[in-house]
Amino acid sequence: MVNNFKSGFVALVGRPNVGKSTLMNRLIGQKIAITSNKAQTTRNRIQTVYTDDEAQIIFLDTPGINRAKNKLGEYMMNVAHGTLAEVDVVMWVVEPTTFIGAGERHIIDVLAKVKTPVILVINKVDTVDEATLVDAINTYKEVHDFDAIVPVSALRGKNSDELTKTIKSLLPYGPQFYDEDTITDQPERQIVAELIREQALRQLDKEIPHGIAVVIDRMKERNNNSGSLFDIDATIICERDSHKGIIIGKQGAMLKSIGTKARISIENLLDSKVNLKLWVKVKKDWRDSDTLLRNYGYRDTE
Repeated sequence: MVNNFKSGFVALVGRPNVGKSTLMNRLIGQKIAITSNKAQTTRNRIQTVYTDDEAQIIFLDTPGINRAKNKLGEYMMNVAHGTLAEVDVVMWVVEPTTFIGAGERHIIDVLAKVKTPVILVINKVDTVDEATLVDAINTYKEVHDFDAIVPVSALRGKNSDELTKTIKSLLPYGPQFYDEDTITDQPERQIVAELIREQALRQLDKEIPHGIAVVIDRMKERNNNSGSLFDIDATIICERDSHKGIIIGKQGAMLKSIGTKARISIENLLDSKVNLKLWVKVKKDWRDSDTLLRNYGYRDTE
């Protein structure tokens, strides 16, 4: 199998909110990375695995590349830039527009220093007409010599099979790194924490989600009359006392809503009933604390 089998690592890069996590979830056929319409959804490098008879593709979904405003932002940028040095293919995900702003220019400068094959993935093609898409393709052709350009709709699944074929064509021949049934190397506790944070991102005001983290305090499986049950205790960390009140909501309504919707996602992940309890704690300016960043799972801050 090794003689004609391909395998390798593929990094997804791009500005925040271009749909990298949605695209990765679509390509592997399962939800691993959380998604929202807010920036900084992906904070860690999330590794997922696609395997078929021809190839194994290990996707690395990186934080959106933008300017760092604090130590958490610096950590995210280090993760995104460092990933490019470790992969076999880079997928730059953009939106179908002819406007190339400062954020895209920064990515262009980064890619100019990379010898790795680069695929330009133009996402959200379901939102524009064909003429606009053609203009976008021609605009990006002028800024980098791409190995391939593939328009897709991650939300609708359009051209996802074509993108997978293109990735395979650029991968080297090599062994299978993971078993066929491996979807991610992320610990379950980390995915659970991210699913809770996803619901907070979706339901809270714009500024608050940037200042929250989720810590799993306890996660234990036990048997009950109807099968297995996971008891999960988690804490939502925020930066200000005023934020704590907003997260909890009037008579606890917001926290209950976050917990109810997160529990559904967690039950789908674990294929088990879940008893989820949430608390909220204030840790002022945790995003600028090396110690707290490590405690909350952001470890490569040096």
